[in-house]
Amino acid sequence: MAERNGGKTTSAFSSLRRFAEEESAKPEVAQGQGVQEFCELCSEPIPPEHRHLLNVSSREIMCACRGCSILFFEDAASEGRYRLIPDRRLFLEGFEMSDAQWESLRIPVDMAFFFYSAPAERVVAFYPSPMGPTESLLKLSAWEELEESNPILKEMERDVEALLVNRARGARDHYLVPMDQCYSLVGLIRMRWRGFTGGREVWEEIERFFEGLRKGSKTVTTKGGGR
Repeated sequence: MAERNGGKTTSAFSSLRRFAEEESAKPEVAQGQGVQEFCELCSEPIPPEHRHLLNVSSREIMCACRGCSILFFEDAASEGRYRLIPDRRLFLEGFEMSDAQWESLRIPVDMAFFFYSAPAERVVAFYPSPMGPTESLLKLSAWEELEESNPILKEMERDVEALLVNRARGARDHYLVPMDQCYSLVGLIRMRWRGFTGGREVWEEIERFFEGLRKGSKTVTTKGGGR
């Protein structure tokens, strides 16, 4: 998954990179010796499984207790400044993306996630790398063609949901996932990658990540847009 020229790491994602690294480090905490986490809004203790909020302007992901999650269920609660990251995970069976379409998206590796950024007012593409989340230039026409073939993409919630594509090692899997799942994958790769090819350990972890995501996702059958 070595990078090619054309991608750039954006400082706007530094806080999300921190979140990704913290998420990837959790399995290393010894059982029974876990670190207590706290809501980043009200400082209440929270369990390991909890919801997250997204600060739209800074792209910072924040851990939230149940009470604070409910408060921000509607965008109007903060005038859209904070958005509750949803928890739906969909495996998109029958998703239409040819090898030629993938090439047209200009992604230099075999995994990427795409989402609509309200601040940027466009769909953006990022891919995981040993350096963290890295942006790839995305041709609007290429995305529009993909969206036309797969109308479910028009249902993605802006900023907080993404199309996650895995084409590594022969896979052709497509998911609609919460944003924090994308950054858990980013953190895993950033923390585990070794050398030029990554090493056996990171690929085993990537395989377990997608196995867990597949088991936790609802399968929906997508239909083409007339092509």
